[in-house]
Amino acid sequence: MRCMLKIAIITCWYGDYPWYFSYFIHSCSFNRTIDFIIITSNTDSIANKPENVKIIHASMDKLQSLVSRKMKFTVNIGYAYKLNDFKPAYGFIFSRIIREYDFWGYADIDVMYGDIRGFMTDDLLSRYDVLSSRHDYMAGTFSMFKNEYRINTLFMQSRDYKKVFQTGKNYCFDECNNLFPELDKGRSILDFPNKIQSITYVVKKAEADGRLKAFFDFIVVDGVPGKIMWRNGKVFYKKKYEIMYYNLIRFKRECKKPKVFNPMPATIYFTPNRILGK
Repeated sequence: MRCMLKIAIITCWYGDYPWYFSYFIHSCSFNRTIDFIIITSNTDSIANKPENVKIIHASMDKLQSLVSRKMKFTVNIGYAYKLNDFKPAYGFIFSRIIREYDFWGYADIDVMYGDIRGFMTDDLLSRYDVLSSRHDYMAGTFSMFKNEYRINTLFMQSRDYKKVFQTGKNYCFDECNNLFPELDKGRSILDFPNKIQSITYVVKKAEADGRLKAFFDFIVVDGVPGKIMWRNGKVFYKKKYEIMYYNLIRFKRECKKPKVFNPMPATIYFTPNRILGK
């Protein structure tokens, strides 16, 4: 029997673990063939942490020194949110950590995963170099890259990556330089070459030039539509559309009474502003 391609998902987190972190951890436990690597200065114990969640402790200063050494210039990571701009470079920055993996990805902790392997199959991975969980841009919540030097250094093909890494402003480099309204209207990011060239621009340009194969598909639910059901490791919308994960970025703000079940129930429902268990 052929071994599955090895996947590592990397997140840098600096600060306290928020209430919704328990849902992230629980959903990771149902994706045991994938390693979730969290680089953090937080030394708090994590309840019910599965073995496939790997914690690497590093101070922000140590991380900034590592990134500056790898880039060969001084980077500016003045606050935790700025790390989003560095996500496309994680494969290059953390090359030693991911050396045993076939694919690596960047993601966030305000998500609840379904069956990742059910979407990111070995057949799919064998055909693509870069994969996004959105159809229109590289998703900061979940994007994946083949672990090869030419792919891990894609970010360097951006005319602007040094500017992005050296200044304190956040440029949404891991996604699309905030061109969300334009892309939502069907425009191509290649129509905006004079904007900051984000990783979406780089990937789309390389794809258009035939230098890589990229996969874009809408396999996530964002916002607060309600009718989200997590059941035994799978996520469904309206009980009939299976999705790879639910992005809690808006829900975590709209939720009226944040709740963490202990133990977690087999079925969890997300309404527009509440969490229910069954």
